[in-house]
Amino acid sequence: MMTYPPAVTYLGHSTILIEMDGMRILTDPILRSRIAFLRRTRPAIDPAMFQNIDAVLISHLHYDHLDFASLRILGEKVKLIIPHGSEPILRKHGFYNTQEVRIGETIRIGALTVKTVMADHVRSRYPLGPASDCIGFVVGASASIYFPGDTRTFPEMAALAEDNLDLVLMPVWGWGPDHGRMHMGPREAAEALEMLRPSLAIPIHWGTFIPFWLRWMQPGFYYLPPLIFAEHARKITPPVEVHILQPGESLTLVGSGISNSRASKAKPN
Repeated sequence: MMTYPPAVTYLGHSTILIEMDGMRILTDPILRSRIAFLRRTRPAIDPAMFQNIDAVLISHLHYDHLDFASLRILGEKVKLIIPHGSEPILRKHGFYNTQEVRIGETIRIGALTVKTVMADHVRSRYPLGPASDCIGFVVGASASIYFPGDTRTFPEMAALAEDNLDLVLMPVWGWGPDHGRMHMGPREAAEALEMLRPSLAIPIHWGTFIPFWLRWMQPGFYYLPPLIFAEHARKITPPVEVHILQPGESLTLVGSGISNSRASKAKPN
């Protein structure tokens, strides 16, 4: 059986396709052009990027991370790994192939191990919705990849360095002009690398959605956060390589390094 090196594709915001050891994992899928007052300003996602998904990792209940319309695009049969306390709202919307996980739990998805770790973020679904844990995931097999979800830094984050992380998918912004109190900004994200000590970091949670009243502008917060993050990381943690992927681009991991960055096909709106 032919095997391929692990690869990640940044589909925008916190949606990442992880392909590793024969498995296709999708994180916090936002696959449509709008969520509440946010509008996608990038080309639509190539449907090939979300076919034959083995499991979906949901980090928390916020609208820009748990989107029921996007889950319906994936189909009702797709396996959803969800934070503890979120099963009732998933079932209310017709999703039953779910598995709740608690912080500190490890499960298997095919050849992969998926460890659930804490995240420091707002637990409730605005404005008056239910609450659940906020979590991140460490996906491991031929590589070790950390997807934090939405979080600020927290002391326990340093323990994740014991997983010998090859790659961290580091959130570097929020969704508007300010990254906000409960999201990491570029500098804090770079400081987190000191604790995590990965080989490689890819900035995420930037440059895909924008409030509709700013849609026709190109404000700095739309494209600058990953550049600022990379500059801070160069000064704070020079051993960590930072690779910026534009939404729709992929990166193949070879050992602890990288190979043949490639742009995936984008479907015009």
